[in-house]
Amino acid sequence: MAQDPTGAPRTADSSTRAVRPAAPTSATVVPLNPPTGETAPQRALHICLLGYRSAPFGGGQGIYLKYLSKALVDAGHRVDVISGQPYPHLDPRVRLIPMPGLNLFETGLGSLRFHHLSSLTNIIEWTSKLSGGFAEPYCFGRRVVKYLKRFGRHYDIIHDNQSLSYGMLELQRLGFPLVTTIHHPVTSDLRIALKAAKNWRERLFIKRWHYFLKMQKRVAGELHHVVTVSERSREDIAAAFDLQPAAIHLVHCGIDTEEFRPLPEVSKIPRRLMATVSADQPLKGVRYLFEALAELLPKYPDLELLLVGKPHAGGEADQLIDKLGLRGYIRTVSGISTEELVRYYNEAEVAVVPSVYEGFGLPAGEAMSCGTALVSTTGGALPEVVGDAALQVPVRDSQALGAAIDRLLSDGDLRCQLEQAGRRRIESLFCWHRSAAQMLDYYQTVIHPPHSTGDALENC
Repeated sequence: MAQDPTGAPRTADSSTRAVRPAAPTSATVVPLNPPTGETAPQRALHICLLGYRSAPFGGGQGIYLKYLSKALVDAGHRVDVISGQPYPHLDPRVRLIPMPGLNLFETGLGSLRFHHLSSLTNIIEWTSKLSGGFAEPYCFGRRVVKYLKRFGRHYDIIHDNQSLSYGMLELQRLGFPLVTTIHHPVTSDLRIALKAAKNWRERLFIKRWHYFLKMQKRVAGELHHVVTVSERSREDIAAAFDLQPAAIHLVHCGIDTEEFRPLPEVSKIPRRLMATVSADQPLKGVRYLFEALAELLPKYPDLELLLVGKPHAGGEADQLIDKLGLRGYIRTVSGISTEELVRYYNEAEVAVVPSVYEGFGLPAGEAMSCGTALVSTTGGALPEVVGDAALQVPVRDSQALGAAIDRLLSDGDLRCQLEQAGRRRIESLFCWHRSAAQMLDYYQTVIHPPHSTGDALENC
């Protein structure tokens, strides 16, 4: 049998087995680089973060897990991450507990093997994909409940990263101290995708794939402890899931300012634009960036766009590149290291975030933290993140996007001002040490609610 990181066997039903780790010590810890105003040191916690798919190249959820877990360890706490495939990239001090599933979006329907049929969860995942559905969050919840009921009673806090699965309600019912992050309501993704659909067949497929939203809406309404990453997301989540905004706790995302930083030894590449987007997701607005690029080329024939995120061959974004004659002006990279990403940010004269909607906007924060001048839309929470440290334009407006890029390319003094202002804003408002300290304070209110008696773990 395959072995999980603890050395225990993994069964054929894809549930991870593990030897129960030792309970956390009660030692007092002093956080590393504590933010100004942090409360007195508290007992070290043993924290379990959950993510149904968590690779950084898969989107902001994987980045969130990577850096939140690192910041929590920096603050002196023990952190395990239970994740489905594709697995996250974690700090070496963070323990990964892989929760294997079928990973059908990577391996395809043909990857099903006879031994998978011994698991009802596997069968649900496969048949859902076969019919155009997305059952990964639901199936991840089933697997996690099975694992934590057996091996998870020693955790001080369980923190789910937007699986919003029925399994989370089961953990809550069983008395596990549970916190859930909702980055933004996926109802926004559905609405934008439907608007971009070309025909009824596409709309039918999109609705089928988003059927998991029915589960998420019910689960969100019954969770006791919900946190989100921006004020805009708090408002949108409350509206989408029929919640009171005051019931949703706000802890902004952070940027690792030690990793995403200006590199004095790296020179800017003239006329280099950069965007970090999922090119085939309509809510990321890449078509408006391509249209803006096409409008700018007569004035800047040496313009180059570095696109971090490769369009699917033959997909809508790929076809648009050919339609606009941009093939020779766009360079795409994917699967790169964080070190390479930071260098690319530093090489770019201008970074662009063309999104129609962002629950937070990590690429905007990363570019600003690297000291790169930024053009951003006003989609979702982006104004909350960039403030006055970037040029902002309306969503779905390629002409306005092109005009803002043109302004920065032609005004070196303005670029320099925004480079410095962006770095200062991220350092002061959105560093991960600050975010982790706020999250730890929230954990304490969950573990020791007001008027409670005794340690919450003793009641589990």
